[in-house]
Amino acid sequence: MSRLGRKNIEENKPLWHSTLTAIVFLALSSTDIVALINHSYAEVMITDKSTQCFSDANQAYAYLLAQQAQQQYEQQAARDSVLVNINTATEGELTALDGIGSSKAQAIIVYREAFGKFASVDELTRVKGIGEKTLEKNRQRLTVQ
Repeated sequence: MSRLGRKNIEENKPLWHSTLTAIVFLALSSTDIVALINHSYAEVMITDKSTQCFSDANQAYAYLLAQQAQQQYEQQAARDSVLVNINTATEGELTALDGIGSSKAQAIIVYREAFGKFASVDELTRVKGIGEKTLEKNRQRLTVQ
C-alpha cells in the first residue's frame, strides 16, 4: 500500500481526500507546482510568478482556471498585435489570422504568385474564399509593405 494510503487509514481520513489530492497534483504538475501533504489537508503551492497556497482543492482549481484564462488572453493579444504582410507571409503566418485556415492561406499564396504582389489590403477579397467579413476581422493586422 502506498505511503499516502497508509497515512489516510491511520488518521481515518476519507479515501476521496487522497484521490482528490492526487487529481489536483496531476492537474497542476504541468505548471511547476509542488504539492505538500500536511496532516489534514493538501496544501498546493504555485511556484511560478508568486507563491499561492490553498487549503481547498476548489480554490486551487479556480486559481488555475483564472491563470489559464489570463494566459490565453495574453497569447491572443500578442497574436493580434503582430502585423502580417500578405505579400511575404508564409502559410503559417497567414493561418494565424482569424478565419484563415490552411486552404485559404494556400489560396492567398497561389494568387500572389500568379498575379503578383497585392497593391492594397482590399485586394485580398479577390482571392477565392476571402470575403469582406474575413477582411474586416483582420484589417488592423494586415499590411502590404
